[in-house]
Amino acid sequence: MDRKTLFLSFFFLQNKSFLPIYFAGTPADCTSLGISRALFPEVPDLVLSGINMGSNFGYHNVYSGTVAGAREAFFHDLPGVSVSYDWVKGKSNIQDYTLAAEACLPIISAIITEIRNQSYPSGCFLNIGLPTDVANHKGYKLTRQGKSIYRMGWRQVTSNIQGGKMLSTMTMDEDPALPTDIDASCTSEKQLVFKRMVIAKVNDAEDDTDHRLLQDGYITVTPVAALSPADIGCQLYFKDWLPRVVECSSSPAL
Repeated sequence: MDRKTLFLSFFFLQNKSFLPIYFAGTPADCTSLGISRALFPEVPDLVLSGINMGSNFGYHNVYSGTVAGAREAFFHDLPGVSVSYDWVKGKSNIQDYTLAAEACLPIISAIITEIRNQSYPSGCFLNIGLPTDVANHKGYKLTRQGKSIYRMGWRQVTSNIQGGKMLSTMTMDEDPALPTDIDASCTSEKQLVFKRMVIAKVNDAEDDTDHRLLQDGYITVTPVAALSPADIGCQLYFKDWLPRVVECSSSPAL
């Protein structure tokens, strides 16, 4: 499909006050089209992205499609909120999404009130994380984006049946009966299948970060922005480093 061409499908449901739309694009594409006035006559007051199946925290916010949907609204000076549920296979079920949505209502309602009062800040967007046991969450916590990350590895498997179905940035439906040895002769070059898996978990030591408090059972509310400046140590290092590189590159060879 041409990346510049996007397709929509409309679903008309009886006795519903909304119009479900299937959109063949990324969450950021969805936001971009929705606020462009090309599809709807008016720009929305608020953009909600989610609820994602799988948590988005720490470094994962950088490449999360769900977070990107809210970030796209922020780029256009519109309030945006990304919402993710910490789905865990064997513990979570589809009914948890209703509970997750209900748990977000106080925050969403308060945001709408602030927007109507023209008092909502424009310098950030919000990333909300919902714990696995959302029915018994411990409350709401304002957090900051941490540096937690699940580092991924890959393993070749022999068929699509054995490969895990990727559900989100952080969640996969895995087949526990994966073979440990791969017979390369059974897998043609055009049909190689790789399974993604978590090989390491890097957690935050600080108590006020998004992942730490999400794992503690809180609903996390994290203000984030689009800029990703390096820490001061890196800035100072390259401030001295770059002039030396330029000087060396401009010096005549001995």
